[in-house]
Amino acid sequence: MLGKVPSIVLIVILFVVAFLVVNTLHFLFFPVRVVLYDSLLDAAFAGIMATICIVFLRGRFATTREEMALSLIIALLLSTLYALCIPTIIDRSLSVYLLEKLVQRGGSIRQDAFEDILKREWMAETQLVDARLTEALKSSTVTVENGCVRLTPRGRMIADFTRFYRTHLLPKKREIMGRLSDDLTDPFRKSYAIVPFKCE
Repeated sequence: MLGKVPSIVLIVILFVVAFLVVNTLHFLFFPVRVVLYDSLLDAAFAGIMATICIVFLRGRFATTREEMALSLIIALLLSTLYALCIPTIIDRSLSVYLLEKLVQRGGSIRQDAFEDILKREWMAETQLVDARLTEALKSSTVTVENGCVRLTPRGRMIADFTRFYRTHLLPKKREIMGRLSDDLTDPFRKSYAIVPFKCE
């Protein structure tokens, strides 16, 4: 029988390895609708698999049921952290895209070219609009009917929360290219509609 600490470590490792295997196989061979949500489902599935293994091997672990449960919760949190910080950030991050674009262009790009690159290349290369609308539809935050995207009550609630957080809790003195600014606490402050947007 393993000691208490090795038992806890083994339970966590078993869960995390199961998650990484399930997540990798899912991403390589099965449909993925929303990277974050599907990763979290993979973590839940791995948790079920790990729990079944632990139940069968429980005689080998020197832990109480409570310690096993806490070990599984720790492993679930680690898997969730991975889901948020690795595939989701790589999939969504403009910062990551800019680094990859620099590599693609041989390691350097003129600073004044970035705005055009984002307008002309980023949107198309990442299928940004279609990918984000798919996520919003799967999250039930918008509906699309007759070519019109409409906010749902759930979407309104999330937008109200994020707007409040952005306005009141994001940094008021954020450095942006050498200057301190609160511009990003209200990105619509100097915004005006350029593109016709009204639904018929």
